[in-house]
Amino acid sequence: MSLYLVTGAAGWLGSRLVECLARGLPDHPALSSPPHDLRIRCLVLPGQDAAPLRAVSGRVEVVAGDLQNPADCARFCEGARGAVLFHTAGIIHPRRVAEFYRVNVDGAVNLLQAAAAARVRRTVVMSSNSPCGCNPHPDHLFDEFSPYRPYLNYGRSKMKMELAAREFHQRGALEAVIIRAPWFYGPNQPPRQTLFFQMIREGKAPIVGSGQNRRSMSYLDNLCQGLMLAAEVERAAGRIYWIADRRPYTMNEIVDTVERLLDREFGGGCAHRRLRLPGLASEIALVVDRLIQALGFYHQKIHVLSEMNKNIACSIARAQRELGYDPKVELEEGMRRSLAWCVAQGLWFPPPS
Repeated sequence: MSLYLVTGAAGWLGSRLVECLARGLPDHPALSSPPHDLRIRCLVLPGQDAAPLRAVSGRVEVVAGDLQNPADCARFCEGARGAVLFHTAGIIHPRRVAEFYRVNVDGAVNLLQAAAAARVRRTVVMSSNSPCGCNPHPDHLFDEFSPYRPYLNYGRSKMKMELAAREFHQRGALEAVIIRAPWFYGPNQPPRQTLFFQMIREGKAPIVGSGQNRRSMSYLDNLCQGLMLAAEVERAAGRIYWIADRRPYTMNEIVDTVERLLDREFGGGCAHRRLRLPGLASEIALVVDRLIQALGFYHQKIHVLSEMNKNIACSIARAQRELGYDPKVELEEGMRRSLAWCVAQGLWFPPPS
């Protein structure tokens, strides 16, 4: 029996990963056909709508539980000897700083302990660029040997999660593979990503500084490919991989691409403006962000603004070499699919006034 466990299964990434596990990734021959004896067990928070997950396949089982409760983690992992665990759950934009550590660190440790006790074979842990912070200069690319320089409390919480997973691996309790992904995009997106599209159409997309700062991005199916390969490639055990699109994009390129697609393929009506701010705006936001977080609070918009002039770019060479990772979708096609999903969901954007 091929059993996969997925945390955060009702989320943006987790829900797409469940679909890819159940139906295969047609663009990648090695991952195009699910195992005939497949079972997928999904952990969702109590009260979350699990109907979309159950609709994916009759082989999907849903377990309601919270990573902060060790008993829920034990119940989720029960009878999972030899299984693969995909840990995609986490909190990115909480109200208070303490939530980063309760969910991203303590919750992950609860899960790892339960998985080790159940003799789960391997866990693929979803991390972030934030443990490494920002590139020290514009031409730099992060790789798997880049030092930890966590970006504020989210970065520190993900760093501690990575260290915990590595410790379990090093003492032989559980094989662990860490996947670091930057800003990802694609269907099933949350409201904050739809708002980004709307701001571009209305001419309010912020460009801080020159807009030539580089950002690695990962289309959702590229990321799912990386996660699935990390689960199966034997030599991946104990290693870290960056998973992203083939190359980084500048902020100007990202905004210009979405605007061009809106104009040519999705009804037009773009204002063709940018909200241009000096690079100092992000540096001031970073100071304010540090102060707010030092008081134990978190403000999403200030935090996002603090990153808007930063370079956050990575190399995927190790994943290509060792996993056979081959990202099929790049920015224009990925954004096209994202916009088409918005239209299908009725999430359209009013024309600018």
